[in-house]
Amino acid sequence: MEVEKTLNGKEPWWKRSVVYQIYPRSFMDSNGDGIGDLQGIISKLDYLRKLGIDVIWLSPIYDSPNDDNGYDIRDYRAIMREFGTMADFERLIEEAKDRGIRIVMDLVVNHTSDEHSWFVESRKSTSSKYRDFYIWKEGKDGAPPNNWGSIFSGSAWEKDEKTGSYYLHLFSKKQPDLNWEHQPLRKEIYEMMTFWLDKGIGGFRMDVINFISKDVRFPDGTVHPEQVFADGSAYFMNGPKIHTYLREMNETVLQNYDVLTVGEMPGATPEDAQIYTNPENQELNMVFTFEHMDLDRGPYEKWDIQSLQLVDLKKNLEKWQQALHHKGWNSLYWNNHDQPRVVSRFGDEREYREQSAKMLAICLHMLQGTPYIYQGEELGMTNVKFASIEDYQDIETINMYKEKQEQGIPHEKIMESIYAKGRDNARTPMQWTPDGGFTTGTPWLQMNDNVNEINAESALANPNSIFYTYQKLIKLRKTHDIITYGSFQLLLSEHPYLFVYKRVLENEEWLVVANFSKRSETLTWSDCDVEGKNGQVVIANYDHLELNKKALEVRPYEAFVLSFQRE
Repeated sequence: MEVEKTLNGKEPWWKRSVVYQIYPRSFMDSNGDGIGDLQGIISKLDYLRKLGIDVIWLSPIYDSPNDDNGYDIRDYRAIMREFGTMADFERLIEEAKDRGIRIVMDLVVNHTSDEHSWFVESRKSTSSKYRDFYIWKEGKDGAPPNNWGSIFSGSAWEKDEKTGSYYLHLFSKKQPDLNWEHQPLRKEIYEMMTFWLDKGIGGFRMDVINFISKDVRFPDGTVHPEQVFADGSAYFMNGPKIHTYLREMNETVLQNYDVLTVGEMPGATPEDAQIYTNPENQELNMVFTFEHMDLDRGPYEKWDIQSLQLVDLKKNLEKWQQALHHKGWNSLYWNNHDQPRVVSRFGDEREYREQSAKMLAICLHMLQGTPYIYQGEELGMTNVKFASIEDYQDIETINMYKEKQEQGIPHEKIMESIYAKGRDNARTPMQWTPDGGFTTGTPWLQMNDNVNEINAESALANPNSIFYTYQKLIKLRKTHDIITYGSFQLLLSEHPYLFVYKRVLENEEWLVVANFSKRSETLTWSDCDVEGKNGQVVIANYDHLELNKKALEVRPYEAFVLSFQRE
């Protein structure tokens, strides 16, 4: 087998790695203040080593006022006091390294906090040397410069009374967008990246990185039905200079280090990703696609909930698998800090929580790409239903609730959307023990009330738990080239409940079967062009596969992988 290499002639280490995302605020609290911290993460490194992961991606730990839980950065070179000190972070790097684990940081450079010193100076005067670090525009006839809406609801522009101008904020008004057209700003960012890389971190996850290049004409966007403000994404997603900026970033900083880079890129297509992740272009290693995360939503916003159609999911994942094979690289994920819990979303948390959580893991981890596990996913943690909007902390959720109420939408209807899609579903504290185990104090966000049933202590004690399915999947990735380099072939593409595909490498062939329903489905071996009796079970979430028959009854939320030798 010819191993795919980077331009320096080596196999990229991140192609066989598995990443574990930690949302620090909710992972482990070491001092009883109810907020997770760096010492808490250090105390759980042996748990992560047991799971087998290679990389920890930390959501932001920089100094922040916490308007958007750390994604509004006040000081790029300081640690948030609630999380600990720089010494704690440096110890985390070393302790993780001792266990064979790299630390990847969140790079948030589309915007800062409005409390960042750059913005404080920028808003003081139109002649400030930091004025062009941000995007300032004059209004039109007493209104904002254009009709764009913020992703967090309301206008994307905020008028600043000091100078009478408007600044752009694609997110919260406390998150002004940076002006990447300004070279001195880019220089500051590259120096900041070097600061962290020199401390020994293993790379960056780049927050909405494909938003950094805007169409400098700032034209009006399209106002969709039932929307107050326009969708301006055509003018800031994958913008005109995005490849120029990423290549400059690589040439200036990243090429000097052997690190992982993954760009969060809403709106990026497989064709875009081929450019972003092709090693010859020297931009990024991989991107986070959102297409498969948008299949259970309406056409205009995430809060418009639709049922997932498995045929759509299969065809979408097939598209990405085929597009990047030998051309770029995929990231693989079901969960993160912005997404609801997948077992509640695409599985069955009531009747088949363990089976469906294992099924979803097997289905995803057998694909080509670098898998990302979000904290608690390996336990099958579920969505949460708080009784009151007052119990929620997420700014996106709270803003949406207020906006929908003003539109006359009933409380119960709004809460249905929050229960399904709200970001706090992912942010409830990690469930370590039957009585919580996250903190000795009061957690910053309420814990899910199923902690007695779903927790790490119970999972580790049960050899058939979801945790050990993830552990086995990670081991398989490290020992079988077919997972990393094999081709992908979708079978039974129109089947409404079964996700069936093959991975093929040289004379080896793996058949992956996943049932996305609570009903049994018949799988005929001839439809898969294999003899079931010749298959060797690689992994399964049920016992006793009947491989000797011409057909197999695939049980509710069952998943298995069979290995065959090709002639």
